[in-house]
Amino acid sequence: MIIGILGVGHLAASMLTGFVRSGLDPAAIILSPRGKAAALAIQHGFRLAADNRELVEVADVVLVAVRPIHAPEAVSGLPWRKGQTVISVCAGVPLAGLDVAPARIVRAMPLTASEIEASPTVYYPDVEQARAVLERLGPPIALSSERDFDVATVSAAVYGWAQDLIRRTAEWSSAQGLDPTAARRLAARTFVAAGRLIAEKEDPMERMLLELVTPGGITERGLQVLSAREVPVAWEEACMAVLAKLTGGPADT
Repeated sequence: MIIGILGVGHLAASMLTGFVRSGLDPAAIILSPRGKAAALAIQHGFRLAADNRELVEVADVVLVAVRPIHAPEAVSGLPWRKGQTVISVCAGVPLAGLDVAPARIVRAMPLTASEIEASPTVYYPDVEQARAVLERLGPPIALSSERDFDVATVSAAVYGWAQDLIRRTAEWSSAQGLDPTAARRLAARTFVAAGRLIAEKEDPMERMLLELVTPGGITERGLQVLSAREVPVAWEEACMAVLAKLTGGPADT
């Protein structure tokens, strides 16, 4: 199977690192000739297409990773064929907005954690060829509708917010005198531990939190401050704003 990457920016570079790390032969990857493509082709031994037409003619699976505003134009008029799978990672661009017939079209939202094969990648619809590619980047999560996919894509923004919270926690700890390296590692590993526990247990999340929060304890005190500052409300508003940006709807619905 030959994988083509149409649009080689930051996210595509992370995916390419993950593909190589997963053991995929660089010779099985062909890149469109723009962005970071030339440098990555030299570094890893990827093939560099002369243009997007050649890439589509050669590849069995094409990952479209251009800026969302450019996606419809980028895929238009190319020699798509039956049996080919196109995976769009262009946030907010619906399936109907990408004319790749007669190829199959899939939407996916990998994270930059793809480079360490740790991206929980949501995708729709569940096409076997797409799943085989995405599972090299981390656990793929198939969804049952495009609406579900849009809602799930908000987690890609949450991923960035989580990194910001980790950074802020580490910087605060360092400002209190903790070694910066230890502060960074502790903050990052704390978030990993919380996420892994929730992911691997089936207990209701509300009950897990209640069991964690000791009355009069440190977790409760912190949550009280966050609640008083209306952080939970702001967080929900931020999620709604991202969903609205993805779907073109109002931010308060």
